[in-house]
Amino acid sequence: MMEPKEEKTVVIVKPDGVKRGLVGEIISRVERRGLKIIALEMMWPTKDQIDEHYPKDEKWITRIGEKTKANYEKYGYDAKKEMGTDDNKKIGESVREWLLEYMTSGPVVKMVIKGIHAVDMVRKLCGNTVPALSEMGTIRGDFSVDSSVAANRGKRAIHNLIHASETPDEAKHEIEFWFAPEEIHDYKRAEEDIMF
Repeated sequence: MMEPKEEKTVVIVKPDGVKRGLVGEIISRVERRGLKIIALEMMWPTKDQIDEHYPKDEKWITRIGEKTKANYEKYGYDAKKEMGTDDNKKIGESVREWLLEYMTSGPVVKMVIKGIHAVDMVRKLCGNTVPALSEMGTIRGDFSVDSSVAANRGKRAIHNLIHASETPDEAKHEIEFWFAPEEIHDYKRAEEDIMF
């Protein structure tokens, strides 16, 4: 088991967050929470990089299709009519392709964040992946109003500003994928002895 305050996660401010000038706001919210940024870089990812970032396994793709289909049903739309299929895997493949297009449409800012339960804390700061369902006070709840149905009907990814690793294992993979060891700089924040 890892010491809770040693946990690390990856945050990527997506192209819509960069283009809207929200990088500073997002960094500020992370740091105010008591988490620390130990790696930071702006880049314009290639399609190959994003293709490697998002899982390709059938289970993940099918789960994305299931979530997409459920959102269509929730809002009274026919997934088969909208997507041309009701097969969860095929829907998931389309959504994954839209993600690749979206994530390569502009520069992103990638970070490694460290701190107590960093994965859960950052996901809490971000809010629901569907901005229309995010609580006010979260990054997505305060700065985005996009919905999965609007995105799907437009044949595009949800513009939800930010990516955050879902699990410690996913974070470990993403850190190794996006950052070289020499790009990560650990240090002690001044208030660490007071906070934890």
